[in-house]
Amino acid sequence: MGSSKRKSSEGSEELNGEYENTRVKQRTTENDTSASIDEPVACLHDVSYPERYDGGGRGSILTSQGHEKPAKEFPFNLDPFQSEAIKCLNAGESVMVSAHTSAGKTVVALYAIAMSLRNNQRVIYTSPIKALSNQKYREFKQEFSDVGLMTGDTTIDPNASCLVMTTEIWRSMQYKGAEAVREVAWIIFDEVHYMRDRERGVVWEESIVMAPKNSRFVFLSATVPNAKEFADWVAKVHQQPCHVVYTDYRPTPLRHHIFPSGGDGLYLVVDEKGKFREENFQKALNALIPTNGAKKENVKWQRGAILGNSGEDSDIFKIVKMIVMRQYDPVICFSFSKRECEFLAMQMAKMDLNGDDEKATAETIFWSAMDILSDDDKNLPQVSNMLPLLKRGIGVHHSGLLPILKEVIEILFQEGFIKCLFATETFSIGLNMPAKTVVFTNVRKFDGDKFRWISSGEYIQMSGRAGRRGIDERGICVLMVDEKLEPSTAKSMLKGSADPLNSAFQLSYNMLLNQIRSEDCEPENLLRNSFFQFQADSSIPDLERQARALEKERDSIVLDEEDSLENYYSLIQQYRALLKDIRSVVMSPKYCLPFLQPGRLVSVRCTNVEDGSSFYRVKEDTAWGVIVNFQKVKTVDDGRQKPEDAGYTVDVLTRSRFCRGGALRILPLEEAGEAAVVPVPISQIDGLSSIRLVMPKDLLPSSVRENTLKKLSVVVKKFCKEGVPLLDPEEDMKVQSSSYKKASRRVEALENLFEKHEIAKSPLIEEKLKLVHAKKELTNRIKSIKKALRSSSVLAFKDEFKARKRVLRRLGYLTDDGVVELKGKVACEISSADELTLTELVFNGVLSGIPSEEMVSLLSCFVWREKLHEARKPRDELDSLFAQLQDVARRVAKVQLECKVQIDVEGFVDSFRPDIMEAAYAWAKGSKFCEIMEMIPVFEGSLIRAIRRLEEVLRQLTEAARSIGEAELEEKCQEAVVKIKRDIVFAASLYL
Repeated sequence: MGSSKRKSSEGSEELNGEYENTRVKQRTTENDTSASIDEPVACLHDVSYPERYDGGGRGSILTSQGHEKPAKEFPFNLDPFQSEAIKCLNAGESVMVSAHTSAGKTVVALYAIAMSLRNNQRVIYTSPIKALSNQKYREFKQEFSDVGLMTGDTTIDPNASCLVMTTEIWRSMQYKGAEAVREVAWIIFDEVHYMRDRERGVVWEESIVMAPKNSRFVFLSATVPNAKEFADWVAKVHQQPCHVVYTDYRPTPLRHHIFPSGGDGLYLVVDEKGKFREENFQKALNALIPTNGAKKENVKWQRGAILGNSGEDSDIFKIVKMIVMRQYDPVICFSFSKRECEFLAMQMAKMDLNGDDEKATAETIFWSAMDILSDDDKNLPQVSNMLPLLKRGIGVHHSGLLPILKEVIEILFQEGFIKCLFATETFSIGLNMPAKTVVFTNVRKFDGDKFRWISSGEYIQMSGRAGRRGIDERGICVLMVDEKLEPSTAKSMLKGSADPLNSAFQLSYNMLLNQIRSEDCEPENLLRNSFFQFQADSSIPDLERQARALEKERDSIVLDEEDSLENYYSLIQQYRALLKDIRSVVMSPKYCLPFLQPGRLVSVRCTNVEDGSSFYRVKEDTAWGVIVNFQKVKTVDDGRQKPEDAGYTVDVLTRSRFCRGGALRILPLEEAGEAAVVPVPISQIDGLSSIRLVMPKDLLPSSVRENTLKKLSVVVKKFCKEGVPLLDPEEDMKVQSSSYKKASRRVEALENLFEKHEIAKSPLIEEKLKLVHAKKELTNRIKSIKKALRSSSVLAFKDEFKARKRVLRRLGYLTDDGVVELKGKVACEISSADELTLTELVFNGVLSGIPSEEMVSLLSCFVWREKLHEARKPRDELDSLFAQLQDVARRVAKVQLECKVQIDVEGFVDSFRPDIMEAAYAWAKGSKFCEIMEMIPVFEGSLIRAIRRLEEVLRQLTEAARSIGEAELEEKCQEAVVKIKRDIVFAASLYL
């Protein structure tokens, strides 16, 4: 564990007599308008040393020796965090700079590069995405001439002293033992917080652990609360000091407003000093008008109020108009859906934000960029539809755009010809393009599983684009709110902390084989030195404390008749599980859809989210409602579906209200709440009544909804003794299922047990069961913590590492002695596709016996992950190849399962998608891009990204074939690259 000495501004201790922990008031320049804020802004400088560090080796690459003059001078006063970081560089020691977007972290990178070039040392600058690498290359090339670029797509001057590259290229260079690696004095990792990325984060850990021991590091990161922990890890792994310079300072302060759906004004909820204005927040919510019109008596609340109306009546038109009138532009409007971005931009049809001169210049820039395209590509709908918008000062930016179109939009935005940009959240990552105002078109997003409030970390990242340093006195953030949210939710979103930097380390076969093959690497050493293992080890004391505290709490719960209570509690859980099984059969679309007519009474489960009391009851709380309609759940953007609602939802008129956290709770009729139409998943329906009410035609007025619920109450009270009559599953709904019958018999048996159970009539039974439940929950938490402790105290990935090595031996990639075989050499080269499946295809001869166009088509299944419902079925010969791929994938997955690697065999097989096989084949055959776009219903940018990844896989396959002397396959792969690498798909970046 790294150690450090630390002092606050009041302390007096110095660090080794050289480094002082700095906490100073922000210095201001003439055009730094943030000086109006009275509160001092802190810069925290901390340092981590490895254990038993004696200063040995310190300054071995001391860059300040013999140089009194700074390596680079800047035409402005440096902020304290910049000055502190540069002091560390001059001392020849690593530093992590953690600061907000637009705070000026690039200054530190520029100084490190200038210092390295002055000292004739090699410096590597890595970035997470190719687009950012291209931009940085352009920026650094203007500043320093000795700069090269390596992104896989493009290589420019690879022998330059300063090399800009993606992190994946840097990792690949380290594995191959490239000459440049041994010469590197400084490595700059930009956007190092990407290390927490679920899919790609592991690349950063590998690169940092394997970096040359004599190198020093500059880590640039967004604000992360555990920057010190990261520095401790670097100090431990590389046995060198690592400084942390951290600042929460925003060069331009932010004001946060709410725009309520259907409203006509902004409400200031957080001011420049970070004060939350509760009164304004409540006023904003009171002004909130439900969607589907401008009346408060609306049927239901929905997401996406901005989509409710179109044109000048839409909320988005109103808010952008207001922003422009108040001169708060340029504005970035963030949306969480590519299609919604385009839809919202189209709402601006009657808005013109550019003058005639600006229109002419924007059009000139646009066509200058598009000149490299063929006439056919210039006529693509995405190109022709975008220009009228751009001329009016409105733009769209998302990953589905043509790359060249995305870049010209970025250039127009930077030059001030786009005043209003509709973008997805990817625009806030990496690209430093601030605006005066940022608008959140929604405060909820779909994360692949469910809709949820955006996190404080996401909000910080996107809101950080508001406010241009030296231009704006303050940045403006506006949240468009279309559903009630609690003050606590708003506070945690607007004033919460950034997301911590947690490891996303995971094992891959490519990593293991490269580690085993490399003379300087050992896989066990990589695992031992990973940030994942470091975090696991550092959590042990805290986990032990948690376990002791929970055990003490659990042991303090003493119950009379504990055995009987636990038995009764267990019966309740069994009973509830059986009822769930019965509901899943009865309420399956096959049986229930014919009975979901308007007016039918329906019983809906309304779990008490306030206190969770239904956990301890035999019967769950239910509420009565009336069916209004039912509908099939639509897929979410890009073909994804909400798994918990897959199927149908039923619109039910019932009593409801919003609870803490923004959840909508259905209530019993007698409770206070709003009469509203609520979309209910079929899984939440408890039963259907045989009674139907006559429904009014228009439920929009609240008085009509209230009257309908009064009629419902009369019916329910009429049957209060015997209960509202329900449809019989077998007689009325014709349910014929053995599982239903079996579960029903067990439910009847359990109901008899409940009646006879000795504890059932015990006084305070519900309170006692709550205690039993609490004790069970504590026991489960203790077990979970102890499991985590066991995995922390040994090598975290030890079992998985052994299992994966078994797979490699079983498939012939490794010998029993751990020597990499021919198959292993091929898999070492493949990092952009599933290495085992692709290697098996190579050695099965599948790729040898087919033309290069069919090989391209087959390999497209490795790079396409979206599930398309309307994709063209591949022709017979391609379908046959896909069937072979599935067979190979299934065999590879089964071997992994047999070797104790956790894997879903069918899920793995289904991950290879044939959806773009026809399009890839046609492209390799020479078809025009506009022709292949007609074959497949996807965004142009998505298809281009897939073909570019395909070219990456082909390049890796070329290297793999060369490494094992397969000249024929090597030649075929090179031929395939030539066939697909053309036209708009591989148009050169405008930044190069």
